[in-house]
Amino acid sequence: MKVDRLDISYDPRTVVDAARQAEADGCAGFWLAETKHDPFLGLARAGAHTGLELGTAIAVAFARNPMSTAVQANDLQLLSEGRFNLGLGSQVEPHITKRFGMPWSHPAARMREFVLALKAVWHTWATGERLRFRGEFYTHTLMTPFFDPGPNPHGPPKVWLAGVGGLMTEVAGEVADGFLCHNFTTERYLREVTLPALAKGRAKVGKTLAGLEISAPSLVACDDRQVADVKRQIAFYGSTPAYRKVLDLHGWGGLHDELHRLSRRRLWDDMAAAVDDDVLHAFAVVGTESEVAAELDRRYGDVATRVLRSA
Repeated sequence: MKVDRLDISYDPRTVVDAARQAEADGCAGFWLAETKHDPFLGLARAGAHTGLELGTAIAVAFARNPMSTAVQANDLQLLSEGRFNLGLGSQVEPHITKRFGMPWSHPAARMREFVLALKAVWHTWATGERLRFRGEFYTHTLMTPFFDPGPNPHGPPKVWLAGVGGLMTEVAGEVADGFLCHNFTTERYLREVTLPALAKGRAKVGKTLAGLEISAPSLVACDDRQVADVKRQIAFYGSTPAYRKVLDLHGWGGLHDELHRLSRRRLWDDMAAAVDDDVLHAFAVVGTESEVAAELDRRYGDVATRVLRSA
């Protein structure tokens, strides 16, 4: 597996230093999450000062439209000379409707159409063919020479999708080049739920899992402070109704109920304390750096092509 550096709350003023450090540490890629800052802007800076692969993990698709996303991704692919990976995720409904003020409906079907629209735009730029994309959620039928950047000499960027639920994962298998496992994924969930859903999506377009890149879950803790941080992450994810299905697979549905109740009361420390060692070790790899590397390889080495380690 390639090892990439993932920065989930980067600072645009220091992102170049962070990317250079990732390169010095031997990482293959540098990925940014969309949390406090724009990941596209940060990657443009990082790509100008390193030779690393670049990626968003993730950019929020439903906060955007396919055309604006196609432009940003195409520009980063051009600037990085073909090193850019466009990682997209849906986010959850309250963030889309209440934080971004955008519509929400049928997320898996909408994401499928979003990616197909992206690819239709890139195809038009590459070939000069008329843009004719009409879907249920997005319509793109106008592209004049003034707005057409023309063919990208490096081709279109790879599109990665993130997902947890079976429908979104199936969509990723059908239309994406890679799949970003959510960190709230256990080895058992990956093998029993995620991989079959990806295979089902690939079969729809006459493909197998061969050739699909997969980025493994990467919750890691090497000391007590990191264990505490990881427990807080697990508790936060576990309180989200959309992710309950992962806990249910292990018979831990009651933990979701408790975490959700505590989250509504904003009892964050109590939430972390509710995550016991069995849950911790199911979601996270705990140990020294060498132990972590060996365990990541044992869990995911036969299915994943890369892993994103948080900064």
